[in-house]
Amino acid sequence: MTAAPLTLDLSSPELIRDPYPALAAVREATPAFWQQDRLFVTRYDDIARVLKDSRRFGRSTAHRFSRDEGPIPRPRADLRRAHFDAFNDNHLLESEPPKHTRLRGLVGLAFTPRRVEGLRERIGAIVQQVVEGLRGRERFDLVRDYAEPLPVTVIAELLGVPPEQRHRLRPWSAAIVRLYEVDPPDEAVTEAERAVVDFSALLRGLLDERRTKPQDDLITALVEVEQAGERLSEAELVDTCILLLNAGHEASVNGLTAGVLNLQRTGLWAEVVRAAQHGAPEGYFRTVIEELLRYDTPLPMFERWVLEETELAGKAVQPGQKVALLYASGNRDPRKFEAPDELRLSRDPNPHLSFGLGIHYCLGAPLARLELSASLRALALAFPNLEVEDHAYGGGFVIRGLERLKVRTVGQDGVRRLNA
Repeated sequence: MTAAPLTLDLSSPELIRDPYPALAAVREATPAFWQQDRLFVTRYDDIARVLKDSRRFGRSTAHRFSRDEGPIPRPRADLRRAHFDAFNDNHLLESEPPKHTRLRGLVGLAFTPRRVEGLRERIGAIVQQVVEGLRGRERFDLVRDYAEPLPVTVIAELLGVPPEQRHRLRPWSAAIVRLYEVDPPDEAVTEAERAVVDFSALLRGLLDERRTKPQDDLITALVEVEQAGERLSEAELVDTCILLLNAGHEASVNGLTAGVLNLQRTGLWAEVVRAAQHGAPEGYFRTVIEELLRYDTPLPMFERWVLEETELAGKAVQPGQKVALLYASGNRDPRKFEAPDELRLSRDPNPHLSFGLGIHYCLGAPLARLELSASLRALALAFPNLEVEDHAYGGGFVIRGLERLKVRTVGQDGVRRLNA
């Protein structure tokens, strides 16, 4: 009897709601399978190999092949998404060496660990401000009312976006990242184009101001940064700032809300509450965050182009083909993690794939970790008796996140139930 072909319906609400049974099935059946002209890669070691091998696999092909020659003819321009594609041409995520090396070096000189660490006190203050605004409310939406305000405010302050413009950042980010889904609908293209145009206009205005009146913000630092006579062009400046919003914001919001939901589902919320109440060090919360990001991956899948003929996971691949790396599957691979379907808050080491590997390892990972650990600790202290009433996932599979997470703050009997 011939086995049924392996497939994943990436638009399925069931898969988006809970991808892990389907991912486990395909991972145990095969290390890789073809679907929609892509090779889907299911196991940790194969995914890690692709991420670390920038010679054979890349986010871009422009550094290796011309538009009309070579094994990978570059697609003709799609005027419907011209601004989005131009944005992709100028930032770290979609570039490869030598361009990536130059951009990462310049951006890294401005977006330094010292600058991130300098945000610690301000992040704590923002978290407390959000918490105080929720005190006394019996019910609220953890996505809209708690998780979203922190990274939006942090990125806005980091970049120097005026307070009256900050309400536009989250909708812009949500619209832009929809185009990283496989085969996005036409309305998503239209919304992303508009978001790129509007955000770019705001940033260009801020750049003009910083050139004449420098401030202590990241935009000024990016304007002034120089390395071996190299500077960022205006397009690179603008598009780097857009990327920082998208990458940092989506990971923080989706990582925290899914993390709280899973702590509630597994009965481990009480453990986090006790740790917070007994003054557990920051390292404890950092370890918890790493495990939450492994257990439920905010970015379940990302793609690479094949740049050279090679073999991957037992399959021959050719230049011009795409590989779809199932991060969420790799993060639950029993070949790499003991009891991978268990949420173990003390798991260490925890070499998860959620921030990537290799040259495209997430530049904003330190900021995301700082935001996530601070917001989780503050939430546990302020609302120890939190209970989830309702939740729903929105969007797609590639950028997977909760659309809403309705919670209720119950009486002290709620704490006893959680501790039971």
